[in-house]
Amino acid sequence: MSLLELKNIETYYGKIQALKNISLTVNRGEIVTLIGSNGAGKSTTLKSVSGQVKLGAGSILFNGKDITKLPAHDTTLLGIAHVPEGRRIFPRMTVKENLMVGAFGVKNKKQVQEQLERVFSYFPKLKERLDQKGGTMSGGEQQMLAIGRALMMKPDLLMLDEPSMGLAPIIVEQIFEIIKELNNEGMTILLVEQNAYQALQIAHRGYVIQTGEIILQGPGEELLHNNQIREAYLA
Repeated sequence: MSLLELKNIETYYGKIQALKNISLTVNRGEIVTLIGSNGAGKSTTLKSVSGQVKLGAGSILFNGKDITKLPAHDTTLLGIAHVPEGRRIFPRMTVKENLMVGAFGVKNKKQVQEQLERVFSYFPKLKERLDQKGGTMSGGEQQMLAIGRALMMKPDLLMLDEPSMGLAPIIVEQIFEIIKELNNEGMTILLVEQNAYQALQIAHRGYVIQTGEIILQGPGEELLHNNQIREAYLA
């Protein structure tokens, strides 16, 4: 069953068309990856889903509900967590304060504490640094904090935009292991990633986007061994 469905969406920045007739689905329990070069429209697709960018045409369904015109704060409350490119943590706030921002829509204090413990189980370093300012942490630690903040709301859909960007290879491996672990526990994930090899290795399905259009789609394993993909993104 589709948790997320994009139907022929088009998005513009002023008069410039960023997305052209994009259609894709994310089924519950899947990791779906969106790969492509810089400026292809990957981040815009996620921003369209989370309500940060208004659509010029098309529709978006989440859990069977039309969310096409919903603003970002409402899509978050519905269960869509968006970890943006560049992490976007609050640098002057502590680790704990950053995490609690992620739980802004959770009224049950017991659930907040349970989610905190869950985040700490994935990222033990965060528990050790609760009082540390987010901006003083390493890039890898900030990425862990950004993902942890998103998990605080116990989302139905976790959208990750370039989680490996700027990180050392050993940290990238850790991040992708955690993504797999989250999925194994039932989390549905829509992943935007320039590291096509890493993304396709863990994805159930993938879409290739080029200049705002989907040009190829299929199972992750199939795309991983596609000659066109290998030449363009895996060389």
